[in-house]
Amino acid sequence: MGDFSLFTIIIIAANAIISYKGFNDYSFFERYKFNVGSIRRGEQFRIFSSGFLHADMSHLLFNMFTLYFFASRVVYHLGEFNFLILYIGSLALGSLLSLYFHKDEFHYSAVGASGAVMGVLYAAILLEPTQGIYMMFIPIAIPGYIFGIVYLLYSIYGMKNRIGNIGHDAHFGGAVGGYFITLILQPSLFETDLLMVGLLAIPIIILFIMHKTGKI
Repeated sequence: MGDFSLFTIIIIAANAIISYKGFNDYSFFERYKFNVGSIRRGEQFRIFSSGFLHADMSHLLFNMFTLYFFASRVVYHLGEFNFLILYIGSLALGSLLSLYFHKDEFHYSAVGASGAVMGVLYAAILLEPTQGIYMMFIPIAIPGYIFGIVYLLYSIYGMKNRIGNIGHDAHFGGAVGGYFITLILQPSLFETDLLMVGLLAIPIIILFIMHKTGKI
């Protein structure tokens, strides 16, 4: 696969430096985390800044390792600059979907690059849908498109039932960003892999229908 991207190195370094600052500076962490009340009062920068903060070292490492493993696939197909557009766009859409679903919860807060990373992961799956993905405790590779669909269906379940201290809506929003930005940047996928484009849209359509019918 393609060379390791300079932009990927910069993103990982920025996450590490800013997160470490947040680990050791409570006021810095509070100033830049995602918080619905603060954003609605005009601090929209938190939509982006929160994506470079993490709750703890394990949270940071998990996101950065995931980014490390999938970024090169996206760079290979889309190029470095388009990868950066996809990363930032997915980060923004992850935060915006969280803001939409929690707009009346002024106390709601979150941090992490998970939305952006999920966008990169879903883009990699869309670009190479049959590429295997390995998960802990599962000895065989799972085809990417199956993993992507199942994970987003679980995210919908997590959003509906508010399972765990996890930003399921940010994950889902990031994946939606990765999906649509990839199709905008590489529309040839509609001709070369229309079936996978359709399959990977299923969870997005399900969430839309559930929201319109008031089930989430």
